[in-house]
Amino acid sequence: MKVKVISRSVDEFTRERSQDLQRVFRNYDPSLRPQEKAVEYVRALNAVKLDKIFARPFIGALDGHIDAISCMTKNPSQLKGIFSGSMDGDIRLWDLASRQTVCQFPGHQGAVRGLTASTDGKVLVSCGTDACIRLWNVPNTSLVESDDSTKSTVEPASVFVWKNAFWGVDHQWDGELFATVGAQVDIWNHNRSQPINSFEWGTDTVISVRFNPGEPNLLATSASDRSIILYDLRMASPVRKMIMMTKTNSLCWNPMEPINFTAANEDGNCYSYDTRKLGEAKCVHKDHVSAVMDIDYSPTGREFVTGSYDRTVRLFQYNGGHSKEIYHTKRMQRVFCVKFSGDGSYVISGSDDTNLRIWKAKASEQLGVILPRERKKHDYHEAVKKRYKHLPEVNRIARHRHLPRPIFKASALMRVMTDAKKRKEDKRKAHSAPGSITTQPLRRRRIIKEVE
Repeated sequence: MKVKVISRSVDEFTRERSQDLQRVFRNYDPSLRPQEKAVEYVRALNAVKLDKIFARPFIGALDGHIDAISCMTKNPSQLKGIFSGSMDGDIRLWDLASRQTVCQFPGHQGAVRGLTASTDGKVLVSCGTDACIRLWNVPNTSLVESDDSTKSTVEPASVFVWKNAFWGVDHQWDGELFATVGAQVDIWNHNRSQPINSFEWGTDTVISVRFNPGEPNLLATSASDRSIILYDLRMASPVRKMIMMTKTNSLCWNPMEPINFTAANEDGNCYSYDTRKLGEAKCVHKDHVSAVMDIDYSPTGREFVTGSYDRTVRLFQYNGGHSKEIYHTKRMQRVFCVKFSGDGSYVISGSDDTNLRIWKAKASEQLGVILPRERKKHDYHEAVKKRYKHLPEVNRIARHRHLPRPIFKASALMRVMTDAKKRKEDKRKAHSAPGSITTQPLRRRRIIKEVE
């Protein structure tokens, strides 16, 4: 004979506050709850409305630079520290918790175009239009002692002078090498004043570089001749080159799927590629109405953030064709650089108006300590929203965003132009011989050719 014993934990009966109601157990028999789906639908509707009410993504601005912010980088060893470089040569280390400058790194005579930190977070590498690479020892402390204390300045540990201006720099995720781009791609070591290796494919300027997070010897660059080039440090020549119809301003590897990368393009779209098959994009991410200037992936690899010349910051799912969030303020100007924080909870943007801005990665997320009951309620709301997201009313409320008037008008104009172009292609195909005109999808249409 089998006997089932009911076992219940004391914690389930314990109330968190004396005013709380006594907990009861629920009978899951569907015959006792004939209106369960209708009740859950109303709860999903209320949950998605509450998200709109509590959507306050902007946290604060970091003020201190006196010129446009051109580049940023995170410190791998510190969660709340971020470096920023501006067009006047000023480099600062910020403490995101106190929103103040920890120290400054003076020395560049022109615009700072690239910043990167070493794997252990002890060395900062900067480069710019003054054709100099400067290596800085990062101070251990990232706390500001008092508001009236003078900000410390750091002297460069090494200065490497080169013959060409630099447009970007990136450090290996696991290693001692870093790469600079400009007239060519140069590979440097911390202890040598000359590059240990150089790559060149064509004569155009290389404008961005990113090392692969999974394979330390693989890096990708984009150039002003509209090309994206893959390099391998173990080979004497570049691996592969792909030419698109418009220039790629920046690119970023997916940290969870290192074979995939996403390119921020001049035509306002982002294109996700698989390195094994560059002839066609995996996904096209639309919504920006002007050139996308920078892109950065979340540490989870499930979403990425973009900053655009249209004065907005957008968040995309890694496989989503349209943005899930758009951030903008009246004072924010052209966004030149964006970064996710180390824990993926925040987004930092740097723009032409000399300010860094901190945003929540999830617009309606509650900051501060969340009690267990609140956490359960949030989880339940997320579950019912996910269950009923396909229903028209829930989907309409979740997708709706208030846009600035210039972007709203530009989006409407782009839709009109796209529809007109599609009608023209359809009419041309209808009045031509069958099979004489083929229409390529957008994933393939923007690629001119692939060179190996």
